[in-house]
Amino acid sequence: MRCLCLLALLATCLSVALCKPTSEKKDRVHHSKDLGEREPTEEKGFQFDHEAFLGKEGAKTFDQLTPEESKERLGKIVDRIDQDQDGLVTVDELTAWIKRAQNRYIDENVKRHWKDYDLNQDGKVSWDEYKNTTYGYYMGEDFTDISDAEDKASYRKMLRRDERRFRNADKDGDLIATREEFTAFLHPEEFDYMKSVVVTETIEDIDKDGDGMVDLKEYIGDMYTPEQGEPEPDWVKNEQEQFKQFRDINKDGKMDHKEIERWILPGDYDHAISEAKHLIHESDKNEDNKLTKQEIINNWNMFVGSQVTNYGEDLTRKHDEL
Repeated sequence: MRCLCLLALLATCLSVALCKPTSEKKDRVHHSKDLGEREPTEEKGFQFDHEAFLGKEGAKTFDQLTPEESKERLGKIVDRIDQDQDGLVTVDELTAWIKRAQNRYIDENVKRHWKDYDLNQDGKVSWDEYKNTTYGYYMGEDFTDISDAEDKASYRKMLRRDERRFRNADKDGDLIATREEFTAFLHPEEFDYMKSVVVTETIEDIDKDGDGMVDLKEYIGDMYTPEQGEPEPDWVKNEQEQFKQFRDINKDGKMDHKEIERWILPGDYDHAISEAKHLIHESDKNEDNKLTKQEIINNWNMFVGSQVTNYGEDLTRKHDEL
């Protein structure tokens, strides 16, 4: 229902079936109100935290551990978050941990897959290396090996979008990406100079009538598909009001490029701080704006599904690896 970018890295490519172009819709950076501009009091359900920060598949990582194992390992993580060792986790400490987890995720993701694209091992990834690794299996002469016309058109579209993103990430225009440029290609939401291409991709995915803007129907349709006979949820009505009052700034009934950027990449918004405040609000029983280890463990099913545990991966690591 809701999308977030945590832009997926590309798998080892022995065939195109194992290799995912970056421009698939699920990899698009797209902040909904709940993540981007929510107040800490909103969205009390744990499922949002799990899927927003892990994706549906990543959220299943937690299921590998029993509740007892999870609580024990989460307690060890809390000891690391509590930097001054005073027995209390503050917003600042939790924010710093979430940012650390996010940065480690990106660094490890790039490192893990770098060798799959740097085919000549020169310490760089050229556009040709990426293209051939990602699309080469089916590419032939302009994807002639793909028989289905719709699939062929889809791959052509993804190739064009990947090339556009690669060219935007490639600062010097030589079509050869350094490690930093390749990171910007895979994780454009983390780089200011990539904002434009992130917004453009978001518009392309939501804009169904091809006018280069997003109207209310397209905005809601990207989040919610009604089932026959199902009453419209209250959150949909809230999103409609958000669109009319706050998203559509010039009140022309549509969001243009600038309005989309303000929505998905607000300059004054820090999602790590927002998530830290949200987690503390939901777990702080004595309302001192700090968390004890016990308060966190008591609410373990929320924490193990958020970035505080590095997308669940910290729960399956040994303590000395953290």
